[in-house]
Amino acid sequence: MNKIDLPGVLIKPISKFADQRGWLMECFRDDELAVNLQPVMSYVSMTKPGIVRGPHEHVTQTDYFCFLGPSTFRITLWDNRKDSPAFGRRMVFEGGENNPISVIVPPHVVHAYQNIGVKDGWVLNYPNVLYAGKGKKEKVDEIRHEHDLDSPFKVE
Repeated sequence: MNKIDLPGVLIKPISKFADQRGWLMECFRDDELAVNLQPVMSYVSMTKPGIVRGPHEHVTQTDYFCFLGPSTFRITLWDNRKDSPAFGRRMVFEGGENNPISVIVPPHVVHAYQNIGVKDGWVLNYPNVLYAGKGKKEKVDEIRHEHDLDSPFKVE
């Protein structure tokens, strides 16, 4: 597992507050986010064990992922920003049930994640751009790499 810092990528532990009723985790607070990172929508996805989502990137969208569990994910990021000092570098780390984290992924950072646990896993996302724009009438802000056999972005 390699850990390389990529400019603009922010990884933050999420604290779990537990008591006899269960638990609570704060995913984000607007007083801790820059104005350009404020979410405009949210969604939750469920990924089955062994499944990979991505790799893909966005042109203008920043993703704000929360990996909470109840499984573990291996997250892979590639810096595809030609003007970045980390251009071409890859970052791999884990998050989920035993390491709840939020991950901010800026535009042109290619991202993928794989459920490496044995249970279905949930991922929350709070992007700063509406999927397909207002009324879902605009082009989707994605560059997909998962079906390109010559892509340099491969999940190992």
